Amino acid sequence: MSDMIEAPGSEAAGAEPTARMNMIQAINSAMDIMMERDPDVIVMGEDVGYFGGVFRATAGLQAKHGKTRVFDTPITECGIIGVAVGMGAYGLRPVPEIQFADYIYPALDQLVSEAARLRYRSAGEFTSPITVRSPFGGGIFGGQTHSQSPEGLFTHMSGIKTVIPSTPYDAKGLLIAAIEDNDPTLFFEPKRIYNGPFDGYWDRPSQNWSKHPAGEVPTGYYKIELGKAKIVRAGEALTILAYGTMVHVCTAVVAEAGIDAEIVDLRTLVPLDIETIEASVKKTGRCMIVHEATRTSGFGAELSAIVQERCFYHLEAPIERVTGFDTPYPHSLEWAYFPGPVRIGEALKKIMKDA
Repeated sequence: MSDMIEAPGSEAAGAEPTARMNMIQAINSAMDIMMERDPDVIVMGEDVGYFGGVFRATAGLQAKHGKTRVFDTPITECGIIGVAVGMGAYGLRPVPEIQFADYIYPALDQLVSEAARLRYRSAGEFTSPITVRSPFGGGIFGGQTHSQSPEGLFTHMSGIKTVIPSTPYDAKGLLIAAIEDNDPTLFFEPKRIYNGPFDGYWDRPSQNWSKHPAGEVPTGYYKIELGKAKIVRAGEALTILAYGTMVHVCTAVVAEAGIDAEIVDLRTLVPLDIETIEASVKKTGRCMIVHEATRTSGFGAELSAIVQERCFYHLEAPIERVTGFDTPYPHSLEWAYFPGPVRIGEALKKIMKDA
């Protein structure tokens, strides 16, 4: 699916200046641009002000936009989101940061009972246009309290949109779209790929975004429509559905295995681009789903059900899922838990056995 670029002299016209950015810089640029365009956009969270965030995603924003628009909060996630909901109802567009997705749970009641339902229960009189940014996922030896992937919880909650970028280019365009959206959005940032794509081989030299095509990011305003998946690799042998870090891991494994797989980067889980998924699976006849979150009730289970319902008579093999295990994220055994090249490779052999 093509990206929706909305800007005078946009990249589509070949006039938009670009710069090499990692994902942190692209996210920072998105917030900076939206704060310049809309005085109602507010950035808030733990250490987001003077310090610029634990990953530096908000660096320089307070100095540029002032302490009333970029400010630090107490360590109280329920308070951060509760205040953001009130701001949104008042007419502001807050972008609160939850420092790690593992700490979002105290804010669940505010997100689910207030933000997600405000438009519905007020018959459209009030909205909750908040965009909650949060780093998520493993791969950085963060252990059980800094590595979780809770995206599946929020896809279950009606009224919340869930967005997960896999490149700097997508991160900026999707974040701008999320900030402009009138519904609450969870914007999960795969911290393992903040500085560069990851092929799943933790013992190989790190990569950076400077040599990746998606590291070339327009410096101005553009947005990517929510609910549109992206085919990052076209193929005929099978369809792989992934998002975030796992898009890059799957791409590397498929290249080394020499399998003609079609890799679909979902980009947004809710709203979900069901049409792209259905068309791809009907074309290839096989489907593998990869995500880092735990297996039971993970978003892959929903994807599997959708594919089964819509593509049953086109499937030539059972749907495969490669996921995290149903355990807390281990520290010393991180790479056994992480759905890496070995486990993905085994699933590929299984699904392609009779091809």
